[in-house]
Amino acid sequence: MEFGFTTAAYVVAAVLFILSLGGLSGQESAKRAVWYGIAGMALAVVATLIGPGSGLWLLSVILIAAGGVIGYYVAQRVQMTEMPQLVAAMHSLVGLAAVFVGFNADIELGRVLAMDDTARKALEGFAAVLAKKTSVEVSILRVEVFLGVFIGAVTFTGSVVAFGKLAGKLNSKAIKLPGGHALNAGAAIASIILGIMYFNDAGIWTLILMTLLAFFIGYHLIMGIGGADMPVVVSMLNSYSGWAAAAIGFSLGNDLLIVVGALVGSSGAILSYIMCKAMNRHFVSVILGGFGNTSGPAQEIEGEMVPTDTDFVAETLSEADSIVIVPGYGMAVAQAQQSVSELTKRLRDKGKNVRFAIHPVAGRLPGHMNVLLAEAKVPYDIVLEMDEINDDFPDTDVVIIIGANDIVNPAAQEDPNSPIAGMPVLEVWKAKHVFISKRGQGTGYSGIENPLFYKENSRMYYGDAKSSMDALLGKIS
Repeated sequence: MEFGFTTAAYVVAAVLFILSLGGLSGQESAKRAVWYGIAGMALAVVATLIGPGSGLWLLSVILIAAGGVIGYYVAQRVQMTEMPQLVAAMHSLVGLAAVFVGFNADIELGRVLAMDDTARKALEGFAAVLAKKTSVEVSILRVEVFLGVFIGAVTFTGSVVAFGKLAGKLNSKAIKLPGGHALNAGAAIASIILGIMYFNDAGIWTLILMTLLAFFIGYHLIMGIGGADMPVVVSMLNSYSGWAAAAIGFSLGNDLLIVVGALVGSSGAILSYIMCKAMNRHFVSVILGGFGNTSGPAQEIEGEMVPTDTDFVAETLSEADSIVIVPGYGMAVAQAQQSVSELTKRLRDKGKNVRFAIHPVAGRLPGHMNVLLAEAKVPYDIVLEMDEINDDFPDTDVVIIIGANDIVNPAAQEDPNSPIAGMPVLEVWKAKHVFISKRGQGTGYSGIENPLFYKENSRMYYGDAKSSMDALLGKIS
């Protein structure tokens, strides 16, 4: 009866997770989708705690409660601008959990295999499951453990490096050790050899050595990816964490963990592919740490940056009929979304056509800008994706860029040697007037100079994004 309840609960939880993923595809259904996910996870945890083999349920409850308190404390302190690095940190924990579970499974397997038949019959829980495995099933378990530890270790160090880059604690530029990709390939080949040795019962030392090599691969892969590709890296690590969870599920014989891991792994991989396509990047190139990056002398930029002031921007907006706002990470840093939302409302009340243009990789996390605008209660129907609005820029009177750089960089189309050459961008320079709200004259996160700032129809609106938007609000009543 217990087993039947657990299986049924897992099926319902899996359905809830699928509904959650499906709902996250639209802004209107995203909030409901989150609750589906919460309900599914709560059901899965309860079913696991009261299911068969759950002898340490009290300890589990204590640990879950402690983790919940820590999670709540962290969530209260984290700002929306810090969400990308928080996600990367969470991925690292999933990877590390896969490593620990894998080693535990190997140690338990060794302990069980060393017992006689009488001792095995007295075992309970996971050890009892291991005691019933045939030699073929033990071999399969070794493969599962090895893959789980390898993927988990790569995910752990890769996510730690991604966290460091996103948090500004590590250089955002692509950095490789001498030997570059040959080092990664050598470590991968050595890991495969160790895997064969582990499969043939060479000992736990092969698993330990492989883990160290996998730690290096994760570190070196992500260090070799530049800041412009960080949104792809985050979704890619999300995929890795999913496959690590699935591998844990196989090792533990937990069907729900396998299903959830596969859902996360496949959806993360699909999202990474979509984002690579949106950036004109080769998926394999990104996951291998920037294989085949474009390089060469950048084109010289002519002209100069021309500053403007609040009065001129307000006057131009008052005369405009069509206005497009392009948000970027700078809006998140300044927490200017509420001011931008109020400015939008006032302009629309004056009968102006105001819309938002969202690039697929705006910010440092997939959907980053959509979340911020939804938080500020900007109407969903005026928030448009790049493909929906790019053709409208020639007929647009004013474009206001708030803290964006690479996603509006014409070098992607004009400079074949640019690191973002070929990347689809928002063609804002085709509008009549372009105002760039920016704190200073520095380059963006990827370190690439932007010729847009030097074009004749562009004006630099210097200052903190929130202060600048508030100043505009004072001029537009």
